[in-house]
Amino acid sequence: MSPLSRRRRLFLKTGAVAASLLASRATLAAAAPAQAAVTWKNWSDSAHCTARALAAPADEAAIAALLRASGGAVRCVGAGHSFTPLVPTFGTIVSLDRLSGLRSHDKAAMSATLQGGTRLSQVSRQLDGAGLALRNLPDIDMQSLAGAISTATHGTGAALPALHADVIGMRIVSPQGDLIDWQQERHADQMAAARVSLGSLGVITELTMRVVPAHSLQRKVWLKPLEEMLQQAPELARTHRHFEFYYLPFTGYAAAITHDAYAGSDILMPPSQDEDMLRDLRQLRDWLGKFPSLRRWSAARLIDADLTEHATNRSFRLLSNVRPTRFNETECHVPREVGIACVRDVIRTLERRNDVFFPLEFRFVKADDAWLSPFYQRDSCSIAVHAAHGEAYDYLTSEIGPVFRKYGGRPHWGKLHNFSATELAALYPRWKDFQALRQQMDPHGRMLNPHLRALFGVPA
Repeated sequence: MSPLSRRRRLFLKTGAVAASLLASRATLAAAAPAQAAVTWKNWSDSAHCTARALAAPADEAAIAALLRASGGAVRCVGAGHSFTPLVPTFGTIVSLDRLSGLRSHDKAAMSATLQGGTRLSQVSRQLDGAGLALRNLPDIDMQSLAGAISTATHGTGAALPALHADVIGMRIVSPQGDLIDWQQERHADQMAAARVSLGSLGVITELTMRVVPAHSLQRKVWLKPLEEMLQQAPELARTHRHFEFYYLPFTGYAAAITHDAYAGSDILMPPSQDEDMLRDLRQLRDWLGKFPSLRRWSAARLIDADLTEHATNRSFRLLSNVRPTRFNETECHVPREVGIACVRDVIRTLERRNDVFFPLEFRFVKADDAWLSPFYQRDSCSIAVHAAHGEAYDYLTSEIGPVFRKYGGRPHWGKLHNFSATELAALYPRWKDFQALRQQMDPHGRMLNPHLRALFGVPA
C-alpha cells in the first residue's frame, strides 16, 4: 500500500457514522403468533432483556387483537439500533418488520403514506421509484420509519428539520386495541405529541409524510485544521444545503462534508475507505495512546490535508451509508448559538482520555414543534461522541454528559444519556402536556418499560 493511499484514509468521512445498523440481534418471529420467551439485545449490546413473548403481526387487525388479548407491558422494535433501553421489557416485544412498504403517494400534494416498519433504506428506494424523496435523511438508514420518527432521528442542514417534522398523518393502534387516525389539520396537538413519542402512545402502523421530488446531490469532503473548521462552520452551514464535520481525535484535524443540489445525472462514487481509516486511527491509539504529543505528530504526517473527495448520486445514496463497525454513542442537541462553544468544551474533555479514537460528529438541525423533539422551538447543533464496541463507554455519560448539561443540551432519545425526569421536565416546555396525553391514552402504562418509567417519572 502506498503512503499516499494510507494517508488518504485519514480524511474520509467517519465517526459517529462508522457503523452499520445491523438488525436487532434477537431472532424475530416470522409468523404472526407470539413466540415463547425470547432473549433480545440491541445491535450494540448496550440493552438486552428476556421478554415473555415476541410477536410479528402482519397488519393492524393482528396488532389490535394482540393488544386486547395480551396482558402486561408491550414494546415495539424496529431495527433495534437505539443505544438506550427503549425496547427491553419483561412483557411482549412486537416486531414491526411485517408492516413494511409504500402504501400510496400523491404527487399533487407531495405526500406519501408508508407503513411504520419500513426501513428507511426501503423508504428511499420505493420513493425514488415514484420520482419522490424524503427531504432529509440520517447518515444510517437501516432504522424503521416508526422508530426513527419516535426517537427524533435527524440528518444535518441548517434549514432542514428532523424526519418527524414532515409527518402530517399517523395511524396508531392504541394500548386498548383501538385504531386511531390523526391528521395534522384536524389534530394538531395530538400530532405534536405523537411525532416524537418514544413508542409510549401505542403502536404506530402508518405514517403520511411530506416528500420532495427525487433529486441528486453532489458531495465534497475535505480536511481543515480544527480551529479553522470551528471558525468557518456557521458560514458553511449557512451556504450549503447539508453541512457537517467530524473531528478526528488527537490529530488536530476535522473533516468537512457538504451536500448540495446537483442538476446532472452522472454518478461518481469513489470506493469508501472509512473502515481502513478507522483501523488506522485505532492503531495510532494502540501504539501511541500513552504519548498524546507523539500521537498528534504522527497523525499530522500521515494526513494529506490537500486531498479532497467528490461524489455525485441520488440524494439517498449519498446522505445514508452502510457501515459494519459497531460502537456506543451519546448525543445531545444544544442551542445553535452555543454550538461551537459546546463542541470546543466537549473536545477538551474528550481528549483528557488517551483511549479515544472514534471521530466526533457535529451537525445542524432546524427547529420544529413536536413536544418531545430535542429541537422543539430552537435551532440546534447536534454533537455526538462515540466509543468502540467492546471498550469502556461509561465516560460518555459521566464525563461528556455534564458538558452537555452546561450548555442546555437535550439528549437524543436513542443515544446514551442519564438525564432524570426532573431535568427533562425543565428542558421541554410541553413536557406536562405530553404526559397528560400519554396518561389519557395509556392509563395503565402498558406501553412503558423500566427505562420509560424512569424518564417520565412514572412509578413502577
